[in-house]
Amino acid sequence: MPSTWFITGTSTGFGRLLVEELLGRGDRVAATLRKPEALDDLQAEHGDRLWVGRLDVTDTEQVRKVVDDAFQELGTIDVVVNNAGHGVFASVEEATDEQIRQVVDTNLMGSIHVIRAALPHLRAQGRGRILQVSTAGGQATYPNFGYYHASKWGIEGFCETVAREIAPFGIGLTIVEPGATPTGFGGSLATAPIMPEYENTPAGDVRRALADGSFTLPNDPRKIAKAMIELVDTGAVPLRLPLGSDTYRDVRAALVARLAEHDEHREVALSVERD
Repeated sequence: MPSTWFITGTSTGFGRLLVEELLGRGDRVAATLRKPEALDDLQAEHGDRLWVGRLDVTDTEQVRKVVDDAFQELGTIDVVVNNAGHGVFASVEEATDEQIRQVVDTNLMGSIHVIRAALPHLRAQGRGRILQVSTAGGQATYPNFGYYHASKWGIEGFCETVAREIAPFGIGLTIVEPGATPTGFGGSLATAPIMPEYENTPAGDVRRALADGSFTLPNDPRKIAKAMIELVDTGAVPLRLPLGSDTYRDVRAALVARLAEHDEHREVALSVERD
């Protein structure tokens, strides 16, 4: 039976691929993006199975209106995908205040507001799925991505809480963590003037790795989009879905190191309890 999906950030990357895959198999899609004309080719091909809405997720009032309109016009939405994202590639000191604000407003606050706008509708239905697109950088870290990590670690903490709160309503939430993938996202990263003080630091090493191509992008973006769809089809609702060998490797290493350090402080942790 065809399903209906609501997806943000559909002009390129995972969002566009999800739209293509879903329409190709006969589903309906509410696709939102800042420039709706980017989907004119799919609109012409698929007609009323593609509902297109202009949406900048940093505009809270617009988020509420577009989500409400999509549910009202389509009746039922089975899956909500928070995919819109923005990144800045710079060391902590290099990024501007405006760049920091844009990353947090898009990746963290924008995703929060989409979920908040959708929940009343999903509760009224008594069912639904939310897929929050995060990244390996939602649990692991890489130099020059500090503000991107701040937004992704933040949305993962928010979503982990939300998942527990909404489960009684028949709504499932999964955090999707793709690894490094050639989606064009890297080319859209905001940058800042380079401070020479960081040249011979890990930040400089990562900058050079991206420039010379040694920072690899091992994952297939269409396979990732298909894996997200297949997860929903199975009915499974894991809290997190790692996608990519680099995600599996890096997140696992981060978790193991974090647990080892955590255990090192067991005695001091217990020592501060009240007598």
